[in-house]
Amino acid sequence: MSNTLDGKVVLVTGASSGIGEATALALSQEGARVAVGARRTDRLATLAEKAPGDVLTLELDVTDQESVRAAIAATVERFGALDVLVNNAGIMLTGPILGADTAEWTRMVETNLLGSMYTVHAALPHLLASRGAVVQISSTSGRTASAGGGVYAATKFGINAFSESLRQELTANGLRVVVIEPGFVATELASHITDSMMQAAAQQMASSMRTLEPEDIAAAVCYAIAQPDHVAVNEILVRPTDQTH
Repeated sequence: MSNTLDGKVVLVTGASSGIGEATALALSQEGARVAVGARRTDRLATLAEKAPGDVLTLELDVTDQESVRAAIAATVERFGALDVLVNNAGIMLTGPILGADTAEWTRMVETNLLGSMYTVHAALPHLLASRGAVVQISSTSGRTASAGGGVYAATKFGINAFSESLRQELTANGLRVVVIEPGFVATELASHITDSMMQAAAQQMASSMRTLEPEDIAAAVCYAIAQPDHVAVNEILVRPTDQTH
């Protein structure tokens, strides 16, 4: 890859593990200046030690608008601009709708959907100034809902809808909007599922295929934002070859 990301300022949310961590490292390797946000700041410190470039670690709770605004402000104060936002923070608490713990629904909507929207809202003035990009980490669940994943899918459908509106509103201003939809990725996401049957199903699914690695999605992010300014890669769907749906 060319050094088109040299000096670009990127904020990655949910960077303490999985896709967020891999994306931050990949961007740093490509010469970007990276701000990484998450609630687990100890993990961010470890990430910063591994990264070859300049990394700013930020305690960030995307469900808290004050926390979001502070993270954006700290990024711009440190690096002087914001070129790319990678909205990756998310949780997957799948389970049947009947008898569900609706507190889990609230957590998913607040983190996956509202958190993503809050971060876009706070970042937009800076991204418009730099004619930058928003990268939204969605999911195959943003295209097809399945039994047991209704609310998680609703949050990802919501991200896709919000992203398309954002694109239509601001693409003429030079803002590029990228939606990345990963299939099954080997991360700790499924380990947070509290429903035992869904947890077992996720483990069975993972063992039945060659899953994607977080680095595979990081490569898609880097590809999309390394394109020339007149090229907007608006959507990338990445599934394991072995995943049938």
